[in-house]
Amino acid sequence: MPPVFGLSHIWLNGDWITRGIMVMLLAMSLASWIVIVLKALDVWRYKQQAHKSEDFWHSHSLAEGLAVLGQGSGNLFHALATTGQEATDHHQAAQAQLHDRLDISDWVTRSLRNTIDDSTGKLQNGLAILASIGSTAPFVGLFGTVWGIYHALISIGSTGNAGIDAVAGPIGETLIMTALGLAVAIPAVLGYNALVRGNKFIIARMNRFAHDLHAYFVTGARVSPSAQASSLPASTAP
Repeated sequence: MPPVFGLSHIWLNGDWITRGIMVMLLAMSLASWIVIVLKALDVWRYKQQAHKSEDFWHSHSLAEGLAVLGQGSGNLFHALATTGQEATDHHQAAQAQLHDRLDISDWVTRSLRNTIDDSTGKLQNGLAILASIGSTAPFVGLFGTVWGIYHALISIGSTGNAGIDAVAGPIGETLIMTALGLAVAIPAVLGYNALVRGNKFIIARMNRFAHDLHAYFVTGARVSPSAQASSLPASTAP
């Protein structure tokens, strides 16, 4: 009776390189799924915050609006509103000392843009791991396949048995390494694309909210929805 081929047979009969490749693929798979789950939860939470940003403008005061957004260390939209308020307060306090040389529009714009850049960096954390795994896992599996075929051919040459029953098992078993590489890479690529789309939605809503905050803190009124642009020009956009 021929031995039963499979992952256990590869592990038991493979050398340290084969086992190392299998451990590497397992670690890459675990890392990608951890990143996908954690970042998906973050995207879901940030989308909930984005939906609340519109309720901010139905509040009767800034303090009430901040309460509507919700306070939390990871609340991107609350951080934007707080940054705009602090920038406005700082500008008004510094006017008397700097002889009105500061422009409130530029000051608020710079403050909001810095906050958006910091939030964008937070959103993109972990995506490089998925991109790296998605691009390298197939080649790691392919290397395992080539290494396994090499050893199978060496074994066939030493025994002199080149029959189909002697070749099909070892060669087919090594191809499992290629399948493992694809099984690791495909979820990483799909997860990366889904998270990038979610991040684009959140960043677009942050830019829109920052645009309204800029108008509110500079002019005292929100830009009307009919006249609102998706973003300000580069010289004035927050």
